[in-house]
Order: sequence, then C-alpha cells, then structure tokens
Amino acid sequence: MQEVMKKRAVELLSDGTVSKVIGWMPGEFSYDMTPAVFTTAGEIEENFIYNDFCGANVSKYVMKEQKKDADAKILVFLKPCDTYSFNQLTAEHKISRDNVYVIGVGCDGMADVDKIKAAGIDGILGIESDGDKFIVKTVYGDETIAKADAMAERCLSCKSKKLMVYDEIIGEDGEVNTDCGRFDMVAKLESMTADERFEFWRGELSRCIRCNACRNVCPACTCEQCVFDNPNSGIAQKAASDSFEENMFHIIRAFHVAARCTDCGECSRVCPERIPLHLLNRKFIKDINELYGDYQAGDDTESKNPLTSFTFDDAEPSVVHERGNE
Repeated sequence: MQEVMKKRAVELLSDGTVSKVIGWMPGEFSYDMTPAVFTTAGEIEENFIYNDFCGANVSKYVMKEQKKDADAKILVFLKPCDTYSFNQLTAEHKISRDNVYVIGVGCDGMADVDKIKAAGIDGILGIESDGDKFIVKTVYGDETIAKADAMAERCLSCKSKKLMVYDEIIGEDGEVNTDCGRFDMVAKLESMTADERFEFWRGELSRCIRCNACRNVCPACTCEQCVFDNPNSGIAQKAASDSFEENMFHIIRAFHVAARCTDCGECSRVCPERIPLHLLNRKFIKDINELYGDYQAGDDTESKNPLTSFTFDDAEPSVVHERGNE
C-alpha cells in the first residue's frame, strides 16, 4: 500500500492538484513514525512511509498547515479513525474542506511497540512485517510476535473501520462496529464505589508529568490560548504543585472536549506515563449516548452535538443529578 500512496501523492503534486502532502515519515527509531509535511516529489520518494506503526492521527496537521497558508492545496492521507476527527474539525470551521484533497486509507489496526516490549522483547533495532507476524531484530537476535498480540489497545475496540470522508480510497473501506466493546472498561469503573473510582484515578493521574503531549496532540484541543498556558491564571506551571491541580488538568480538559471528542485515542497513545486518558472521554461519550441518544462526533459535518443544541426531549437536570449520585 505504501508504494501506491507514494505514487498517488507524487502524481497529485506534479499535476498541481495539491501543493503539500501530509503523511508520515521515519522518526528516531524504526517503529517511531511521525506526521510530516512533504512539498516535493523527492521528499516523498525519500521519506514518505506507511506501515503498521503509522498510528498518529494527522487530521490536526491539516488545520495547522491551513493556518500558515489558507490558500494552500493540501493532500492528506486519513485512516478511518482520522476521518472522524477531520469531519469534526471541518464542522467547527477549523478546516476548510474546499482546499483539502482527502485520500482515505483502509486500516486493520495499528501496532503498539510498548506491547512488543511488554512481551519481553528488548534491545529493538528494527521491526519488519511478515504476514500476520512481526520479525523483531534486536541486539540479542531475531524475535517474532504475532501482529494480533502487538495491536494497539484502542484498535482492539475500534468503533469503525469505515471512512467517513474521502475524495478517493486506497485499500478497502470497512464498516462501523456497533459491538466493539469500547465502553466495557467504563462500565467496569462505573460499577466501582465512589471511593474505588477515586483511588483508581488518583493512582493513574498521579503519574502525570504535565508534558502536555495529550493536549497538544488532541484534535479537539484547538484553542488559540489554553487556560493552562495563561500566566495570569495561577495554573500555568508545567508541574502540578499539589494533587488537586494534578486531577483538575485532565478533568477540565475532558470536560472541554465533551461531545467533540471522536474517541481517536491519541491522548493515551502519546502519554509517556501510559495513563488511560481516553477512559475519561469515553465516560462522557457513554453518558451523552444514554442521556441524549446515540451520538458520534465526526460522523458528518452537519450534525450539532447534544451539548450545544436544545430539544424538548433533552434530559432534565434532575435526571442527570440522580445518575451522578448512583
């Protein structure tokens, strides 16, 4: 698939359809693929890559490139989960759809190198795909691991393999998965007592080092000035001074993206402390579905999210209050 993507990108650059291409390039390690912007055929031929480790959602990079040049014609390759984020950004007028050429890329799930390391494989020098397994080259010799055992956690509960927006498709389009089990862990947390839930989240959030990776990567975090960067707010420091600030950073951020989060899982993917931040967002998604009816941010660019619109069928405050006390 990579060679087909590269060929198409060069064609669209060469005929003037686009002036920039957003995709992925190798990072410091063989499994460290990073979003990148390409402007020449030579750059694409030399550096463009697409493989099992291109999990990064590149939709937010379209917004950033359009801020630099509103008239730029941009080609972007989007996986199914990325297309939801792209649609949401378009709906919020953060992306001008007219200036973007979208190539949807079929996806069967991305790999997580931390799962490979957790399987006891250390000293990784390189990783090669071989059918349904990876051959991992290490300083101690070659190891193998099944791709299914290395799949990213978010991909195991993927809500949809269907491309929600595209101008053309490379690979196979999929279907929405209504039985993906993505709320199973949320339900488990809900079954805990309030004290147990508090202890769970204190244990997780206490590891936060306030690197802001989750905020910076999130397609729903698009404020020009974040309150956490405001020196007059009293909370602009990088490291939280106490446990209250430690909790509030993530809770405030989760509330901020409520009903706009597409559940792409980028927050958890980039967290260096492996905090399952996506569970906060999934809790809100689950609540919104139960209170207002099923809603998926990024399904399209026309629907209004339930928290910014009013109907006479909306849940009454007393209902929300009662659920909160359960």
